[in-house]
Amino acid sequence: MFLVALTGGIASGKSTVTKIFRDNGVPVIDADAIARQVVEPGRPAWHKIKATFGEEIFHAESGELNREALGRIIFDDVEKRRLLNEITHPEIHRTIYKEVIKCFFLGHNFVVLDLPLLFEIRVMLNYIHKIITVTCEEDIQVTRLMDRSQYTEAEAKKRIKAQMPLELKCEQSHFVIENSGTLRDTEEQTLKILAILQDSNQHWKIRGVIFATAALLVSSIAWLLNYKYKWFSSN
Repeated sequence: MFLVALTGGIASGKSTVTKIFRDNGVPVIDADAIARQVVEPGRPAWHKIKATFGEEIFHAESGELNREALGRIIFDDVEKRRLLNEITHPEIHRTIYKEVIKCFFLGHNFVVLDLPLLFEIRVMLNYIHKIITVTCEEDIQVTRLMDRSQYTEAEAKKRIKAQMPLELKCEQSHFVIENSGTLRDTEEQTLKILAILQDSNQHWKIRGVIFATAALLVSSIAWLLNYKYKWFSSN
């Protein structure tokens, strides 16, 4: 099984593309969804965020993290954004690894990882076989973000500028999906990429390496046990 990273920018349209993959039977691991899970009340990251940023960024009744309040803090302060990443990213990555292992044992040839900050964080890059970036024109990105989150134009642009420019992500990707047009245009681009991924034999190579390594490990353990048995028997 090989890993495909799907990235882009805020409001560039990754959710549209992930839905197309899922509708065609491809497992998608969503880093944003996992990020929301790891900060649920009572989780280790929840406690660390409260200790670091204070109780004012939590809803008083439910105890849930007020993501908008936290967003206003971290988008205005690079150091605080770094602190938040140090708290949440290790737990997010551990959860992603667990989900990948599940997909491997379920027999999937490849899995798509929805990683908005793939290039900014860079932790997962060494494990990725192919990278897809979803891009769109900046004015469309701003409009979508304003409509979706009720941000002002200035707030929307601030959040977009806090991320790596989309053109730089596109330059480092194997595939680019231009999502400024119609849903049909996006679907056609995604299905073409899907066909290429499905035709790849990379998953056989990776499975071969894994099984060969496992076989070597088992044989080494068997040899060691046999050696110890003979040694104890002769003494």
